[in-house]
Amino acid sequence: MKADILNRLDFIENAAEQIEAASPEYTAKHRAKLLEKMQEVVGNGADEQRVLLEAAIFAEKTAVNEETVRLKSHVCQCRELLENESVAGRKLDFIVQEMNREINTIGSKIHEITITRLVVDLKSELEKIREQIQNIE
Repeated sequence: MKADILNRLDFIENAAEQIEAASPEYTAKHRAKLLEKMQEVVGNGADEQRVLLEAAIFAEKTAVNEETVRLKSHVCQCRELLENESVAGRKLDFIVQEMNREINTIGSKIHEITITRLVVDLKSELEKIREQIQNIE
C-alpha cells in the first residue's frame, strides 16, 4: 500500500512540474491572442502597452506557481508521514484534502487543454491515494 501511494505521489509531483513548465507558454499564447483581437478592433494602432498590461493582469490571475509549490510541499509531507512507522491516517487525509484544493485552484485558473487533462489525471490519482489512506488508521 505504501509503495502504491509513493508511486502516485511521484506522478503528482511530475504533473505539478509539467504544469509549472507549461504555464508561461499559456500566458504567452494569451498575450498573442489578445494583441490579435485588439488589432481587429482598433486596427494596427493597437496600443502595445495596453496589450502588455492586459497580458500582465491575465498572467497574475492565471499564475499557478504558488499552487504548484504548495502541492509539491504536500507531496513531501505525505512522503515523510509514510516513512514514519507511527503514521496517522488522519494527518494523511488532511494533507490529501489540501492537495485537492491546490489542484482545484490550478484547474480553475488555467483553461488550456493539456493542463486541464493533467488536472483530471491529478484528481484521479489523488482519489486513489485517498482510498488507500482510508485503510490506514
